[in-house]
Amino acid sequence: MTTLGPSSPTPPPDASPLADVPPPDATSTVDETEGRIIIRTVGARKQYSLGELVVHALRGISVEIRQGEFITVMGPSGSGKSTFFNLIGALDSPSEGRVLIDEVDVAQLTAEELAFLRCRKIGYIFQSYNLIPYMTALENVTTPMAFGGVDPDEARTRGMDLLARVGLADRWDHRPVAMSGGQQQRVAIARSLANRPAVLLCDEPTANLDQKTGQDILDILRGLNQDQGVTIICATHDHRMMNVCDRLVWIRDGRI
Repeated sequence: MTTLGPSSPTPPPDASPLADVPPPDATSTVDETEGRIIIRTVGARKQYSLGELVVHALRGISVEIRQGEFITVMGPSGSGKSTFFNLIGALDSPSEGRVLIDEVDVAQLTAEELAFLRCRKIGYIFQSYNLIPYMTALENVTTPMAFGGVDPDEARTRGMDLLARVGLADRWDHRPVAMSGGQQQRVAIARSLANRPAVLLCDEPTANLDQKTGQDILDILRGLNQDQGVTIICATHDHRMMNVCDRLVWIRDGRI
């Protein structure tokens, strides 16, 4: 197995919560006891220019997500849910409005601070798994830890623990080509937890899987939410997600 090399951790951002952040919307449906607000959008709009055509992907979305929630984001194709997903994951910035993570406006962060945020605060699970094909399952899981400055021995121990958590302790030395789609998605889940994120963003996590394997992935996600307190936000077309989530955010024509 490839030995993990040392890495210097990126210094944490020193940005503080903005003083002019407005109070939470009084119409919020989430009980205050469920946790502090971890992600908040305020009038978020996103538009793209295609020549002379302006596409309005989001038309002023305001939503609060609290720590420990399991949120399902649904809507028809082209509704804006993927754009919304990218904004709350700090993968893109709004054309207007604000996106706040822990009450810090991500638009005010430098590139280095954004990189730190994505590495330490948020874990990502993608529909296409995005595993590195020439790496073993363990190496795929521990790669984010190298970027996070985790000691190689600790990374290996933590990586094996994560693979065991998703039922793949005996597959640690397998490469993606030797694993099924469901096993690859399990590795992707373990990798997303590498740096102990507070938020897990899942983009169509069950889309390429059969019925049983998809249900197994849902059970793993719900377990992480209930047992570890990880905030989970899933963009999906899978209606089974409504059976395990706490709240559904439905987007149509760029609006909730």
